[in-house]
Amino acid sequence: MISEPELVGGGGFERPEVLTEAPPSRPPRARRPWLWVLGGAVAASAVWGGGLYAYERAKPTGPDLGGYKEVDDLCGKAGLEALAGVLGKRSEEGAGPLVDDPTLHRRSCMLTFGSPETGYSGNIVYTLHKATDPGPEFGAWGKYYELATPIDGVGEKALFDDRGGEGGELRVLDGQVEIELSVSRQYVTDENGELVQETEPVDLSGIEVPMTQDLLALMAELRK
Repeated sequence: MISEPELVGGGGFERPEVLTEAPPSRPPRARRPWLWVLGGAVAASAVWGGGLYAYERAKPTGPDLGGYKEVDDLCGKAGLEALAGVLGKRSEEGAGPLVDDPTLHRRSCMLTFGSPETGYSGNIVYTLHKATDPGPEFGAWGKYYELATPIDGVGEKALFDDRGGEGGELRVLDGQVEIELSVSRQYVTDENGELVQETEPVDLSGIEVPMTQDLLALMAELRK
């Protein structure tokens, strides 16, 4: 504060004192709350967005099919050369019921070995489960079809039955895939009901060996 000037001897005025002390500094202005709130929201949004993008890229789109693919011509994929060497030339092919669905793909093939009249019939069913795990039900179906003999080295699980020496049925589970291969003897009778058998029937004991060989070859083809 500057004091009033005073008279001094000689009629002059005394020069007033000048205040040299600097005024106290103002406290720093507080940051506006909405600035850091906005900054935090932007950062959180970036983190969330990045996490969502990573999740969308990483989230599973379905079960691992193990390389198995959909197939239109199952008969063409199945060579069955081992069975043909035992039962006779393969012929009379035909496609069975099919299923095309986002959750399930199924193809089947019906065929004959040897003579169409007195030879052996065969059937293949290929089922690709694209949504659910068939594993828990595989054992139950095995019991239902009375497949009691396990076969090692074929897929995840394999079950077989020789049908009383009249053929054979082999069912395989390999991840999301089930494959069934069956063979049975055909019997034809004449107008009098007498059995017609032009050739001696093949001994079907051990038929699981060529069936296993052919099924392994088919599994490899279905993954190509």
